[in-house]
Amino acid sequence: MKVDLYEKIWMLLAAGLIAAFLGAIVFAAGSQAMRPPSHMETIDPAAVYDAPGFSNPGLVEEPDGRLVVSIVAEMFVFDPDEIEVPARRPITFRITSPDVIHGFDVVGTNANAMVIPGYVTEFTISFEPGEYLIACHEYCGLLHHDMQGVLIAEEESS
Repeated sequence: MKVDLYEKIWMLLAAGLIAAFLGAIVFAAGSQAMRPPSHMETIDPAAVYDAPGFSNPGLVEEPDGRLVVSIVAEMFVFDPDEIEVPARRPITFRITSPDVIHGFDVVGTNANAMVIPGYVTEFTISFEPGEYLIACHEYCGLLHHDMQGVLIAEEESS
């Protein structure tokens, strides 16, 4: 059976692409250590409510003026489930979970993160005035559809 020259070229190109893709995966897994896309802070999932910042979840103003919201995502609830923040100010969210993987999505914004037990997910964002739905976008059990909260961004009074 004779294989045409052009078929050989296409087979070599396909094999080369497959090798390149596999090489990229191996490189990323080896050099990047494949961890959650966050600032890599760990926490004991069994002692979340004893950890500093998570013993009383909610909005806190740090001594340097930063606003930090600590949230615990656990099966079927966000704690707190209602968050009030000032509009147009950078807010740092610190989120963790004591049980399973959850999602944290502030609908209508680009605030979207995975919450993994044993890790603290952190990101900073500001909001326009309004009321936003917070939804869990990772299936976490039978009552997953009830896992939601609300974020209210209000103008600061002068």
